[in-house]
Amino acid sequence: MKINRRKALANIALVSSAAVMPGIGYTKEDKKRKEVFRYCLNTSTISGQKLGLKKYIDIAAAAGYDGIEVWVRDVTAYLEEGNDASELKQYISDKELKVENAIGFAPWIAGGEAGMQQMQEEMEMLASIGGTRIAAPPAGVSGDEPLDFLEVGEKYAAILELGRKTGVMPQLEFWGASKAMWHLGQIMMVAAATGDPDARLLPDVYHLFRGGSGFEGLKMLQGDMIEIFHINDYPGTKPREKQVDADRIYPGDGVAPLKDILTTLKNMGGTKVLSLELFNRTYWRQDPLEVAKTGLAKMKAAVAKVK
Repeated sequence: MKINRRKALANIALVSSAAVMPGIGYTKEDKKRKEVFRYCLNTSTISGQKLGLKKYIDIAAAAGYDGIEVWVRDVTAYLEEGNDASELKQYISDKELKVENAIGFAPWIAGGEAGMQQMQEEMEMLASIGGTRIAAPPAGVSGDEPLDFLEVGEKYAAILELGRKTGVMPQLEFWGASKAMWHLGQIMMVAAATGDPDARLLPDVYHLFRGGSGFEGLKMLQGDMIEIFHINDYPGTKPREKQVDADRIYPGDGVAPLKDILTTLKNMGGTKVLSLELFNRTYWRQDPLEVAKTGLAKMKAAVAKVK
């Protein structure tokens, strides 16, 4: 799908208004929907012992989560072992879990047709196990040259079309330590440039901090512009630019303004899935079920502070 650059610029105001102003672009049913948080386990949080996809599902269910955020590589490995996708879908359903999102690294920005093909194949695989969303980060982009965010908008529009075709919608993600796409404002421009009401953003407490976005920009967004939000925390004992993924800690154990962040998310309207995404090596050496339970308890404690 090719976007006319003049049209894209004109659409920025339109889509930005839909994101900022409550009630635009959403149905009456959406307006009536009760604001609520759902709790999800990103399997990175317990992946240190490499237990495998099915065990991650068991742990998420036993710990009491509403959903699970899987990694494409784990789903691929499970199916390549000869397991059946429909049986896995039923297994997840029987555990009363929902596949809220998936983490993949298809190079949709820099990979040309092959990158787009990889994204479509991953979407189709996730659809077969009941998934409805996939992360769309700046995978494969070196950052050696500045990105043209209108061109990135064209490519995001193309994978949104793939999402409608497959039933698995791409959630636009940035990485705080990326040299190419590290800021909330950058993905807001990409989303606006598509002129597409299905554009969605996938922020992360750590990445908002690490990339220097801060948290005030979240207040510019309304409705379902954010459906999935990666929740974690960061220590105040290490400079921002020196922090890495492994520094992430349980929500409430660091210095992130979680009450303000969660209040902003609640005030947007719509259901927000809070997905616990950690890469902490200390947690990886601990009992994974206890880690999952502790993370859920700390998420709920943070939410309880929101009026």
